[in-house]
Amino acid sequence: MDNLEFIVLATTKVKEGALVVHTLSREYGRRGFIVRPGKKAAAALFLPLNILEADVVENPRSDLWSLKGIHALDSLAGIRGNIHKNTMTLFLSEVLFRTIREGAVEDGLYEWCVGSILALNALEADFSNYHVRFLLELAGALGFRPTFQDIAPFVQEHAPEMRQMLQGSFSESMLVPLTGPVRNSLCESVLKYLEYHTDQPIRVKSLAVLRELYA
Repeated sequence: MDNLEFIVLATTKVKEGALVVHTLSREYGRRGFIVRPGKKAAAALFLPLNILEADVVENPRSDLWSLKGIHALDSLAGIRGNIHKNTMTLFLSEVLFRTIREGAVEDGLYEWCVGSILALNALEADFSNYHVRFLLELAGALGFRPTFQDIAPFVQEHAPEMRQMLQGSFSESMLVPLTGPVRNSLCESVLKYLEYHTDQPIRVKSLAVLRELYA
């Protein structure tokens, strides 16, 4: 029984009292584990992008292992107490779930994700651009860090804003003045860039919720 630190990407209910928790970890990359949480614990523990720790119980008869003794490593109070940040985590976790292949282990990706989650948690203001910057940095974490020349064909009329987001520091990118529609367009552009480089469709359902939030 090994101890595992992981990020929650998504959950799938499989039968009464059981969930498959889709996780990202340093050791296994993206992988699903079965858990049988209590009813009260399930909703709070397995929110998108929660950082948890548990014991892995291997199953010699199946590749679907289970998790026991699950607990949170950080309450992420700065995210959970803010509806805008919570909505972002729905989007960001779905992007990770749909972009990272099952079983793929990318060196440094888990550490980058943890740092990014904690950065969003710590921001007290000026975080409306965060998800755009996250997508750009995710491309780098996956091994194809975009230059402006690389991503320009995907951007269309919002090239000046994309250049600012891409070439500024993190703090500077948070202060780039973007309208809701421009922000949403930039997100769609980076998702197309990710699709091109991962050679797979990335259909993110929660993008529609984000559009409403930043209309």
